[in-house]
Amino acid sequence: MSDELLINVTPMECRVALIENGTVNELFIERTVKRGLVGNIYKGKVVRVLPGMQAAFVDIGLSRTAFLHINDMVWSRNQPTPNVFELLQPGQILIVQVMKDMLGTKGARLSTDLSIPSRYLVMMPYGNHTGVSQRIESEAERDRLRSMIERIQAEHKLPGSVIVRTAADGIAEAAIAQDMAYLTKLWEFIQRKQISIAVPSLIFEELPLPQRIIRDLASEKTAKISVDSREIHGKLQEFVEEFVPNIKERLIHYPGERPIFDLYNVEEDIQRALQTRVALKSGGYLMIDQTEAMTTIDVNTGSYVGGRSLEDTVFKTNMEATQVIARQLRLRNLGGIIIIDFIDMQEQEHRTEVMTQFERMLEQDHAKTKITQVSELGLVEMTRKRTRESLEHLLCESCPTCQGRGYVKTAESVCYEIFREIMRYTRAYQSQTGFTVVAHPSVIDRLLTAEAPAVADLEHFIGRVIKFQVENLYTQEQYDIILS
Repeated sequence: MSDELLINVTPMECRVALIENGTVNELFIERTVKRGLVGNIYKGKVVRVLPGMQAAFVDIGLSRTAFLHINDMVWSRNQPTPNVFELLQPGQILIVQVMKDMLGTKGARLSTDLSIPSRYLVMMPYGNHTGVSQRIESEAERDRLRSMIERIQAEHKLPGSVIVRTAADGIAEAAIAQDMAYLTKLWEFIQRKQISIAVPSLIFEELPLPQRIIRDLASEKTAKISVDSREIHGKLQEFVEEFVPNIKERLIHYPGERPIFDLYNVEEDIQRALQTRVALKSGGYLMIDQTEAMTTIDVNTGSYVGGRSLEDTVFKTNMEATQVIARQLRLRNLGGIIIIDFIDMQEQEHRTEVMTQFERMLEQDHAKTKITQVSELGLVEMTRKRTRESLEHLLCESCPTCQGRGYVKTAESVCYEIFREIMRYTRAYQSQTGFTVVAHPSVIDRLLTAEAPAVADLEHFIGRVIKFQVENLYTQEQYDIILS
């Protein structure tokens, strides 16, 4: 079955859903007031050099200084890694490109090795080689594209290196040459602009989300691209005519009364993608926990007992889980370190088959993934390239009640804290009348019922009266003790 792209546009944001085989597998969101920075090129100034980290902080005009590591800088790779002070000094002016958006408290990640993408190519002005996407499997096609690029570069004396993208598979030389001409003009524009602007300043801004999605994801497999905004549809028509004319007939305006995301229940998938528990059709389930350091995924059989034996049940659950995990990684845009705890299998053949299936599912991912190893405990350790915020970080914030912990203290624990605090106050202040405890209704209720004997004993011990006052606006962990 072919792929579809659904583009939902409002004045506040643009959302794109990638539908594969009738299922939502990837979601992209760009808000008008908070556009992504990846791909943007800036003229910046080095603020601070960190020799211990072989890195520097660079001011590019954002709310937080950006981070530049020596491994992301241009220098002769035939030489030993230089000291960062050999390449950077405070106050130095740099032309840099954003590799990763600001994530949480971290600033954007930068590179001085610029890469400028088009439909079929990626130009790297400071590079010195020609590469072809590994997703193009035919050696004959790879050789054709490589020799074509080298010939075009030699004819026009173009600088740097060029990477051929997957979309170039089977594309005629004329289209490739047109792409190259576009990149050349864009690079000349960037070079001219960087001379005339102040520091820090934006030199080049990456395309808006709709155009970027068509450039990067639309392919021969894409059956239809539906846009629910007439204005954006018009802009995309102009973009497609110039850069991707072969998909012009597949770009349509969706005028329906029913919201475009309701066609494939995208809204429901978004809500489910924010939940920790993910159900499997067999009755098993996944538990997905995303933290600052890593993401952990635990596979459980749940209510599924359909196998001929325990080993068979476990094997079938793990096999189903590989498909769902691969989809959830893309849908939630989970990146960084990911630890997966499949259910233990006794047979080596089953373990091998599960890993083979999982690797095959990950091949469909547009982000770079790598399974590093299976640990002694049977945990699958992998990484997935992270360039933008995950769906959870984009749509949610830490719970103000639990501060992102995922749990709160019980009313009983808070009562005992209050008792200890009252004892502390008694020693510190010479109040003659007593104390008033202001707390959440559940805490006050417990103090007046289950903890009433303890309250009476405490009053007798300290020789003071303890009063209680309900505050509905407090969280269960909040309380105040007022001297009477």
